Amino acid sequence: MTLLDLLFTDNYLATMPDLMYDMIPVIMLFGCLFIFLMLGVPIAFSIGFSALMTIFISFPIDKAAILSTQHMLRGLDNFGLLALPFFIFAGNLMNSGGIAKRLINFAMVIGGKLPGSLCHVNVIANMLFGSLSGSATASAAAVGGLMGPLQEEKKYPRSFSSAVNIASCPAGVLIPPSNVLILYALVSTSSVQYLFLAGYVPGIIFGLAVMAGVLIFGRKFGVPRETIKLEQSVGKTILDAVPSLFMIVIIMGGIVGGVFTATEASAIAVVYSLILGFAYREIRVKDLSGIVSNSVVITAIVLFMIAASSVMSWAMAYADIPTHIANFVLGFSDNPIAILILINVIFLIVGTFMDMSPAILIFTPIMLPIAVLMGMDPIHFGVMMVFNLSIGICTPPVGTALFVGCSVSGTKLGEVVPKLLPLYALIIVGLAIVVAFPELTMWLPKLAGYNG
Repeated sequence: MTLLDLLFTDNYLATMPDLMYDMIPVIMLFGCLFIFLMLGVPIAFSIGFSALMTIFISFPIDKAAILSTQHMLRGLDNFGLLALPFFIFAGNLMNSGGIAKRLINFAMVIGGKLPGSLCHVNVIANMLFGSLSGSATASAAAVGGLMGPLQEEKKYPRSFSSAVNIASCPAGVLIPPSNVLILYALVSTSSVQYLFLAGYVPGIIFGLAVMAGVLIFGRKFGVPRETIKLEQSVGKTILDAVPSLFMIVIIMGGIVGGVFTATEASAIAVVYSLILGFAYREIRVKDLSGIVSNSVVITAIVLFMIAASSVMSWAMAYADIPTHIANFVLGFSDNPIAILILINVIFLIVGTFMDMSPAILIFTPIMLPIAVLMGMDPIHFGVMMVFNLSIGICTPPVGTALFVGCSVSGTKLGEVVPKLLPLYALIIVGLAIVVAFPELTMWLPKLAGYNG
């Protein structure tokens, strides 16, 4: 006997209007998810338990358990997911292999002459390192850890410096190679190659928005106006960074040129990161066990989240929840611009409560058909979605980058969040530019032969 059978034995519930009857799965799914998250249950378990409770409505407990297990395994049965553990491993190797330090020196060449130079260098380094590692939190930890002492020495305000580090670390998530863009490609059946190319300009806009915040608000928050004097020549600094930057050329050149797939590129990134780590003498053989162990733990967390999200996606589809949400969104207005604004607001709210990976897995099948119906390209929509959700990882209450950045700098949330607010506003302006002018996102994919 299902849960609905039990509920509807009562005469009052049996006379419930059809609309309310249809809304029971929606209320059960999102109500349970909200309650679990508020209770502090880990997000993967919150998603899995919420999906299970929703499946209980329509199936007996034994069948619900079997269905959940089947869909968890089916969600992981995808060759493209092999790219995730490889890129995670490559990111950890870069974090330990001295790459961040050389990229920071290279960033000093680019942003060292701007007022408040160390903040600008922080942003540029996050864009470079985040794009190579594919992880905003790894970037916040690695770059923030190296920049913090330099900024302390030059009397930069710790809270604002931390805010700049936190706000800029998601920029690298948009600039390829990006794990979340790979996830979106798998869910939406879009081309990873064109998604990667589409992420460059929005990722740069994200970083430029934070740099504009440093120029506009830096003096108000006490940022020194000094510039950087390099300890070594510009030529030597660039030469030191070339091997690290060459990874972008190898990965993107190979993918765009059709030499290898994104999955194969992830394995090449591991080998290249390992070679660089040993060449720089920053990684020793005895360090590998710890790096591998950490990568396995992170991979397990991500894959378990994907498995749980797969169950939720099936539960939503079975209960026809996407149709209910689509009807609500389309019924909100006849104006495509108003609908697009609503979708962005939903993503901004979702991003503050949910990690990027499950949010992409859950909401792409719901929102993408609506966007396509309005004439939006799936590639542009994917970049817009990732840009939107990237903001959430540096906002309370569950922003992972926010907590990592505060931990690295030794600052409190109450000190950093007020400094983040004006930076958020400028990032949202950058988002609006990306949404309003799709040509900025699509010109590189079209240059490479994309025709929609």
